[in-house]
Amino acid sequence: MNFWEYLGNRHQQLLTDAYQHASAVFQCMVVATVIGVVIGVVTYRSEWAGNLATTTTSTILTVPSLAMIGLLIPVVGLGVAPTVIALTLYGLLPIVRNAIVGLRGVDPTLVDAAKGIGMSRIARLFRVELPIAWPPILTGIRVSTQMLMGIAAIAAYASGPGLGNEIFRGIGSLGSKNALNQVLAGTLGIVILALLFDAAYVLIGRLTIPRGIRV
Repeated sequence: MNFWEYLGNRHQQLLTDAYQHASAVFQCMVVATVIGVVIGVVTYRSEWAGNLATTTTSTILTVPSLAMIGLLIPVVGLGVAPTVIALTLYGLLPIVRNAIVGLRGVDPTLVDAAKGIGMSRIARLFRVELPIAWPPILTGIRVSTQMLMGIAAIAAYASGPGLGNEIFRGIGSLGSKNALNQVLAGTLGIVILALLFDAAYVLIGRLTIPRGIRV
């Protein structure tokens, strides 16, 4: 059976795995974005706090993904839980770092002007600082998403969802007639999903970032 015949026979399962893969990455990115931006907002004004946040999230990223999931399995069990926790933790660094850089890059005169017209601290944050810091934050989200697309494949080790199951099945049956087809289908599926997500982020950037800031 060649690769195209394999896709024709397995397209339903592959589509299901692709949907689960994309859904897991998307949901974890939403959680990582919220947590990452909150950490950035809390720490960007202090040099040591910002460095601590960046160092901590960098340290998390140095833990091998297979080891991370292996450490989580005894605590939360198999399936979705270790996948969600691991992906969320791995997605933090680019978002935290870019949120801190973006917020620190806001022109202080703009903040002072907003303060001068009576804006509260919260209003300045949401109406002045975060909108200006949004481009680097979005870049951090894009980087995190690309990383998590690949890392999510390891979730199959813990019976997690996604295209990693296809890859692991192929690796586990090396020598069989469809082993290469399984690995190739899973890998190409992840690459296609990553490209689609990145295209979506480009569109979001064009819709949410003013032209002057983009330039």
